[in-house]
Amino acid sequence: MEGKRQVYFDNAATSWPKPPEVAAAVSSFISDVGANPGRSAHSLSIEASGVLYDARELAAKFFNLADTQRCIFTLNATTAINLVFKGLLRPGDHVITSGVEHNAVMRPLRALERGGVEVTVLNCAPYGHLDSEAVEHAIKPNTKLVTLNHASNVTGTLLPIREVGRMCRAHGVPFMVDSAQTAGSVRIDMEADNIDLLVFAGHKSLLGPQGVGGVAIGGGVDFSRIEPLVRGGTGSGSEVEEQPNFLPDMFEAGTPNTPGISGLAAGITFVLSVGIEEIRAHELELTRMLLGCLREMPQVEILGDPDPETRVATVSFNLRGISPSEVGFRLDDEFGVLCRTGLHCSPATHKTLGTFPRGAVRFGLGYFSTEDEIDYATESLKKIAGDSN
Repeated sequence: MEGKRQVYFDNAATSWPKPPEVAAAVSSFISDVGANPGRSAHSLSIEASGVLYDARELAAKFFNLADTQRCIFTLNATTAINLVFKGLLRPGDHVITSGVEHNAVMRPLRALERGGVEVTVLNCAPYGHLDSEAVEHAIKPNTKLVTLNHASNVTGTLLPIREVGRMCRAHGVPFMVDSAQTAGSVRIDMEADNIDLLVFAGHKSLLGPQGVGGVAIGGGVDFSRIEPLVRGGTGSGSEVEEQPNFLPDMFEAGTPNTPGISGLAAGITFVLSVGIEEIRAHELELTRMLLGCLREMPQVEILGDPDPETRVATVSFNLRGISPSEVGFRLDDEFGVLCRTGLHCSPATHKTLGTFPRGAVRFGLGYFSTEDEIDYATESLKKIAGDSN
């Protein structure tokens, strides 16, 4: 349809649009710096190292990580998760997770399970809520890690990370949080939230470009027990053929995505300039509005808790009598509403919700979403639902 409006509701996958400062930072690094950080002694390499240092310091401060060097940059959150799992867990170890995890968690855990790691997946309530006491009851002498997402990428449901973290501290078990759906839109404080390992995605609510993420390793974690996922050149200790045993070099082999990291720093700076509380309040209001509009449609089945306070700005639903894929196709093709359909790389969540293998339609709102877009998208849904009657 020529001149068709476009509404982007796929922020749970990757945020868009980005603040102009993000593209400017990426472009500036490529145009004005361009060198490899830490690999040379010339002025541009030193400047590139400064960009990396400043971004690391900014990210560490953002999550209240005391030791800047413990903020490790990776290609994405998935790589960071694999770094922790494959580096920390050994045959005979026990790990606890929830029934609403992304495949970025479940697939490496299932692979490790085949190699002798014991995996406990805790059941969640139909809305996706997790009873924190269930975690404590599941802890055993050989439990080496508890890992939870901060919010489901399907229902948006927030999990009780602070309470779980407190229990893990009491039992001396490291606690990892996957903040892919929350970092940048919900305040995260590693100390106050009792988080030992925080995985983050740069390209979602932190508003950075794709191709950058990381893991913040708390001061209570003995990082020497974590085997590097990738070994290679770091620009340091080049006289030896063993991986450096200090941070961040131990976990950052190879040329980093410095343009992307520069963009991530610009995204975090933008988030700080607006304020996490302001972003959260705006997204809560949008979520409240969207849920209200969907509840007015008798054909709509909403997944997750109806209370917006318990979730991030991600809302999944189904239209009775129409497959999610058809709804998503028509929203895009006829109305220009871009969303995600299917299982959202989280079959465990859909099994918990009773929507496996059908899946659902997901609207992922973001800071740049508007009330007018919600009106337009829900009116488009009404037309699709009306056509099916």
